Amino acid sequence: MQPAAPVGGYKDLVLFLATAGVVVPLFKRLKISPVLGFLAAGVALGPFGLGRLDQALPWLAGVTVTDPGEMDQLAEFGVVFLLFMIGLELSWGRLRRMRGLVFGLGLAQVALTAAVLYAVARFAGLSVQAAASIGAALALSSTAIVMPVLAETNRLQSEAGRATFAVLLFQDLAVAPIVVTLAVIGHARSGFDARQFLAFVPAAIGLVVIVVAGRLLLRPMLKSVARAKSQELFVAACLLVVIGAGLASAAAGLSMAVGAFVAGLLLAETEYRHEVEVTIEPFKGLLLGLFFVSVGLSLNLSRLMVRPVEILGLAAGLIAAKAVITFVAARLFRLKTGVAAETALSLAAGGEFAFVILTTAIAAGVIPRHLGQNVVMAATLTMFAIPALSALGARLGGRSKAPTSVPEPSPYEGPARVLVVGYGRVGRMVGDMLTRHDIPWAAVDREARAAEAARAAGKDVFFGDASRREFLMRLGVDTARALVVTMDAPEAAEATVAAARDLRPDLTIVARARDTRHAQRLYALGATDVVPETVEASLQLSEAVLIDIGTPMGLVIASIHERRDEYRKALNRPDTPSSRIRRARDALKRR
Repeated sequence: MQPAAPVGGYKDLVLFLATAGVVVPLFKRLKISPVLGFLAAGVALGPFGLGRLDQALPWLAGVTVTDPGEMDQLAEFGVVFLLFMIGLELSWGRLRRMRGLVFGLGLAQVALTAAVLYAVARFAGLSVQAAASIGAALALSSTAIVMPVLAETNRLQSEAGRATFAVLLFQDLAVAPIVVTLAVIGHARSGFDARQFLAFVPAAIGLVVIVVAGRLLLRPMLKSVARAKSQELFVAACLLVVIGAGLASAAAGLSMAVGAFVAGLLLAETEYRHEVEVTIEPFKGLLLGLFFVSVGLSLNLSRLMVRPVEILGLAAGLIAAKAVITFVAARLFRLKTGVAAETALSLAAGGEFAFVILTTAIAAGVIPRHLGQNVVMAATLTMFAIPALSALGARLGGRSKAPTSVPEPSPYEGPARVLVVGYGRVGRMVGDMLTRHDIPWAAVDREARAAEAARAAGKDVFFGDASRREFLMRLGVDTARALVVTMDAPEAAEATVAAARDLRPDLTIVARARDTRHAQRLYALGATDVVPETVEASLQLSEAVLIDIGTPMGLVIASIHERRDEYRKALNRPDTPSSRIRRARDALKRR
């Protein structure tokens, strides 16, 4: 019999889970990004925080992390999952719509910032490799903090919010090339020799193999798993894709994050995209939190006490330099002064990928360890300032919105469209009618075969469960023009209507019902309009027989419409609970 694992071996993991249970609710209630809470928790619980008092107060050993190295390997998956989600959330349509800001302003911001920081580092006496590493690392901003801050302050739809998102999107795209380029620099720090690039031939071959294998295997694998209708199996398959792509990339000599990013891109245009996003999101959030805790654990507060002027000066200089450069770039792209100022302040701080790049450069000997640690600490301090910088930017930018004459997509999804839940016979007919009237739409179905066949026909149909709030948000319910529920499963239809109404009190929801009793339940849950199958079938039969026996068509159509209105009033009459709910909602809207 094998001896049981010592409880102490799981202490740090249990401590992290307890920290997450406290940090996330507390910081969300305070309307502060939980990422800052994880960083602060890592600083407080690490060997340079309360861990210093272990010898004087032995009981603190139970609530502090004394060996950060135990977390590092698991924390690395936080960045892997983040890059997978970044790749998964990209689409060629989104890039095409925002190409001016993404590849114009985004490229200008990254290139100018990296060039200026490189020049400053070279002026300070650093080598070419060290200066390039620092410039590239500090040019990037924090997607993990900036985007939630903009969302919490309702600034995502503003001109500055869209510009900020575009720059962050380009930075995310630039991470993989930067990591590969710095790896080349690290191997060639003794002098650039073209023959040294041959060492990266296996990496290039490995990347090609990952892309080809992904195109051939990923979609069929997820199709097979989806047809099994097992949520547990689908979760396991998603984790296999992320971790497997990362390990394959590492085996080829690249970082795990690069492989995960490629896997995300390959799945971004498939019908499984949104279901995979919803499945992976909890793992990404938890592992990314662990990554930020591990960053906090590595921060030596005594270094800040010994060199406060140097570190605080680096932090202030970084914020000032990035703000000025971004402001100038934004003005060159004809953004208004207030919008440019808000965009510049939102992007002025360092980002999470600075830790990855700088740590890699320190380990490769490109950057001296003491200098690298100082720069990492300075970048971390700037991240704590992001909420304050964003608030100051919002004041300078005002409440400016994008001009209505040039509609832009939401940062998370495409243009406003009608969502069709259920793509069977009824859903296909609804989609066809919307297409005839040139109304954009997207559909979702819980049957993998239906979604697969529709995608093959060029339809924008996804596989997934629309009764989940997270899935509806990924599908774009926040910007949808209407929601049509065509499913024949009563429980699923009711759950979808309830979730959609909770997310969007103003959304038009039209639902299919089996009979009048089911229609009443859907009205009570918040449906705008309900079409009972039995009622419509009887009305159509009545219409056909009346016309066939010679009754004038105009009278028949008028009577059918009148009878339909009577049914609707009976189903949603003033004394029913559904009408009382709707009257209460109307009163709240008027307030």
